[in-house]
Amino acid sequence: MPGGKPQPDRDIQPTDAPDFFIGDVPVVGRVFLSPMAGFSDSPYRLLCREHGAGFSFTEFVSAHALSHGCPEALSLFRFHEHERPIIFQIFGNDRARLLAAALRAQELGPDVIDINMGCSVKHVAHKGSGAGLLRDPVATGRLFESLARALEVPLTAKIRIGWDPQNLNYREMARVLESSGAAMISVHGRTKVQGYKGVADWEAIGEVAARVRVPVLGNGDVRSFEDARARQRTYGLAGVLIGRAAMGNPWIFENPARPIGEAERIGVMRKHFESMAAHYGEAEAVVLFRKHAARYIAGGTLLRAHRLALLTAASAPEFADLCGELLGRARSCTDEFAA
Repeated sequence: MPGGKPQPDRDIQPTDAPDFFIGDVPVVGRVFLSPMAGFSDSPYRLLCREHGAGFSFTEFVSAHALSHGCPEALSLFRFHEHERPIIFQIFGNDRARLLAAALRAQELGPDVIDINMGCSVKHVAHKGSGAGLLRDPVATGRLFESLARALEVPLTAKIRIGWDPQNLNYREMARVLESSGAAMISVHGRTKVQGYKGVADWEAIGEVAARVRVPVLGNGDVRSFEDARARQRTYGLAGVLIGRAAMGNPWIFENPARPIGEAERIGVMRKHFESMAAHYGEAEAVVLFRKHAARYIAGGTLLRAHRLALLTAASAPEFADLCGELLGRARSCTDEFAA
C-alpha cells in the first residue's frame, strides 16, 4: 500500500489537459465510478479505470475504526498507483474522531479525502453519520472547517439533497460546505428517506452547480456513458458519478459504447476474479466475487446450470476452469456464427 505524501503519478499523460481540478489535483475525464460498499474495491476500481473511468472513490470507511487503527478498515484503502487520482471516503459525526481518522487516512497517500454525507442506511444515518450530517448544516460546517485546516490534501463531500421532502436543504448545505473548505461537492439527487427509490432530482443537482464555484458531480439514475455526458452538459457539472449501473459492467465507462459479446464478458469477468484473488487471496476472493459474477452474467445467454456453477464455485481453480470452459464455448459459437 502506498504511503506518505501523494506523488504526481496520477495516470495522466503530459498531453492530457485536465478537465477540472479538485483543489490542486488535476482530473482528466467527466465520468467516474461512484463509491459503493462491497463493490468499489481496488480490483474493480482499476478495471473501471482501464475502461475509461476518470477516477474513483474507495468504499466508505468508519472514522471510529480508522481512529483505532483497525486493520480491516485500513485494508479498504489499499489501492494501485494507476488508480490515481484516488479519493478516500470516510464517515462519522464526531469532530475529534473524524479528524484523527482523516489524518490517519492521509498518511496512506490519497489524492483527496471525502466525507460521506449520503449514506441512508439506518445504523449510519440515524446515528448522525452519513446523511445524518445533513440535519445540522452549522455543525457540519464547523466540522469541515476543522478538517480543511488540518489536512494537506483537498477535502470534499458527497451529499444528498436533504433528509426528506420537507427538509430539502441542499442549497444551504452546498453554501456551507463551500465556505467551510470543501474543494468539490458530489450530489446524489435523492433524499435520505428515499434511499434508492423514486427518481433522482437532477434539477436540484444543477441548482447546486449553479450556486457554488467548486466542482460539482451529479449522481443518480445514470445508465450509460452517453446519459452521463448529456447530464453533465445539461446541468453544468464538472462530472457525473455512475454507481449501480456500473456493477458488473465496466464497459459503461467506454466512449463510444459498443456491443459486448459473451466471450468478452466472460474474459473480463475472469480477469476481474484473478485480480481479486491476487488482492484478497483465493479463498476470500471466491466468496467475495459471487456478487460480481451474478451481475456479469445477468441477462446473458448462459444456461441456468452454468450460472449456478459460477455462483457456487468452491475454489479458485474451479472458478477459473469453469470460466475457461465457458470462454471456449462462447468463442466457438462466435466462430460458427461468423462462418
